[in-house]
Formats: sequence, structure tokens, C-alpha cells
Amino acid sequence: MVKITWLGHTSFSFQLESGEVILLDPWIDGNPKYPASYRIDRVEAILLTHGHFDHVGGVRKLAAQFSPQIFANYEICTWLGAKGVSNCNGMNKGGRVAVAGGLSATMTHALHSSGITDDDGSMVYGGEAGGYILHFPDGRNAYFAGDTDVFAEMSYLAELHAPQLAFLPIGDLFTMSPRGAAIACRLVGCAEVIPMHYGTFPPLTGKPSELAALTPAKVTELTPGVVHHW
Repeated sequence: MVKITWLGHTSFSFQLESGEVILLDPWIDGNPKYPASYRIDRVEAILLTHGHFDHVGGVRKLAAQFSPQIFANYEICTWLGAKGVSNCNGMNKGGRVAVAGGLSATMTHALHSSGITDDDGSMVYGGEAGGYILHFPDGRNAYFAGDTDVFAEMSYLAELHAPQLAFLPIGDLFTMSPRGAAIACRLVGCAEVIPMHYGTFPPLTGKPSELAALTPAKVTELTPGVVHHW
């Protein structure tokens, strides 16, 4: 059983049965939805979907503290390496890598931008945004979409990986809305969906209840900092 903890926005912690902790898009300082009492005490690996501040904002601090393996597109890894971050593993869409504790990940497509805000405030090229199929040691697959709109090729993910669980943004404005996420559920063929990227800021107006009214998939609404067993 995997322990899944939502850390607000699109930041998640996955703890495997063997104990390893994998973080997705960690954003801690400045994240309005980060659970105040939550403490990260181990990290074996970090997966990044794209370069926006609300997805890579915690990486450098966590890298200095835990020296985890980091997986992202080639451009983000090049930028992190230039900032002194080690253990960066560049990859690209369609590629599969061994992450930690028997978990592997395949990078997928996403419809989104990926600029990186540099230390001087300038915007630098961050490659293309992506998502991941998470291949767990027990044989189950989960789809972590990152920031994206719905796109027709999501149906290929069902054919290639048959994910049982999907993590989908629903906030609207910067990503798809609940209506788009409902179509994504159908294309991916998942039995369960965990909404993300909503409610962090007032313009992110999508609600899990709106998604639940539009899809037969089980909509699991998480509370930041509370463990969900899957």
C-alpha cells in the first residue's frame, strides 16, 4: 500500500511500503496550501513536471538537505545543475526511468508552458511541460498529469499503461477545468481521480464536486497533510 500525502497545489509525497519517499513538484515556501505542521524528514527522489515556480520552488532546498535523485526534462536538469544541484537525471517524453524503491516513471506529454524564473527574476527556457506515469512495485500504475489541458492523446495512456488512478488539475485559468478533467478521466480510463491545482489562489475556481458530477470515476478529495492509503 502506498501512502499518498497532498502537500497543497500540485505537490505530493508518495511513501512506498519499503519506506522510500518520492516527491512530485515540491513547492513549500510560499505555498498557501502547504500544511503548516507537515515536516519532510526523508526524500529519495523528486520528479518535476515543468519549470514554473509553483512546481520547482522547493527543489534546491530539498536537494541540499537530502541529496535525492531528481528527474525532470533535460532543460530543467541543466538549469538545476548550473545552480549547483547534483543528482539531476534529464529525460524526455516517452522515456522510462527507475526512480527509487522499485518505482519507475514514464514521462508523458502535457499541454502547458514551462518557463523558469531565474534568481534575477528573468524568465529562462524550461523545455516542454510533461507529466508522469508512475509504475509502482506492486504492478499498479498512476497518471500524474502535472499542469495541462485535456488532449486527445490521453487515450494512448490508457492503451499503453492502463492507469487505475489519475491526478488531474481542475482549477481552470492555467489548466483544464472540471469539465476538461472529466473528459480526461474518460480518455485515460481511470477508476479513481485525485483533483489538484485548485483553490490555491482565488482565480483557480474549479471544485472537486463539479468534477464528481461529471464523471463516473471515484473522485477522492484529499486534505493537505492527511495521508491517503492506496
